[in-house]
Amino acid sequence: MTRIAVLVSGGGTNLQALIDAQARGELKNGTIAAVLSSKAGAYALERAEKASIPGYVVARKEFASNREMTQALVAKLKELDIGLVVLAGFMHILTEEMVQAYPNAILNVHPALIPSFCGAGYYGLHVHEKALAYGVKVTGATVHFVNEEPDGGPIILQKAVDILPGDTPESLQRRVMEQAEWVILPRAVSLFCQGRLSVDGRIVSIKKEE
Repeated sequence: MTRIAVLVSGGGTNLQALIDAQARGELKNGTIAAVLSSKAGAYALERAEKASIPGYVVARKEFASNREMTQALVAKLKELDIGLVVLAGFMHILTEEMVQAYPNAILNVHPALIPSFCGAGYYGLHVHEKALAYGVKVTGATVHFVNEEPDGGPIILQKAVDILPGDTPESLQRRVMEQAEWVILPRAVSLFCQGRLSVDGRIVSIKKEE
């Protein structure tokens, strides 16, 4: 059973999708063992408490740099015997110590079809604002492994979402979450925990279920 830690900074909607998937028995061979927040008082911690999942605060403001916070996070994850790290609305750039500690064992969900609208500065509503301003007809979400490059790791799953006439960044954000992020993030976590993902360079292969 893979012990999963979810890293959060705010409301925790993607965390809730994982909690709900776990309750439905969809996180095969995995269990959410901890939620780590970069700030105290994040609503995601309340979601964790309601689901009887231990919550911890590793507050960014208590550290002089992202590197020091990353090192503290790695120490806590190792202490908790975590096998998979999931970034779910975690709003800080992690330094290379995290990737070195968990190679191909950190997942992130991004609200666009990478390589479109991704990288430094593309987060939250900004992603949907850019997609609408560019005039693309289809957007979506991507779950990928995390490496040292923001949104640059090998892609595991993607799901497309149509852009509709009259969409606002807020309406598009909600639809991408409901139709894509909350679907493919739990699926990718389950595939990892089942040992069905293999990585060769940039290519992620998914083994058939035995």
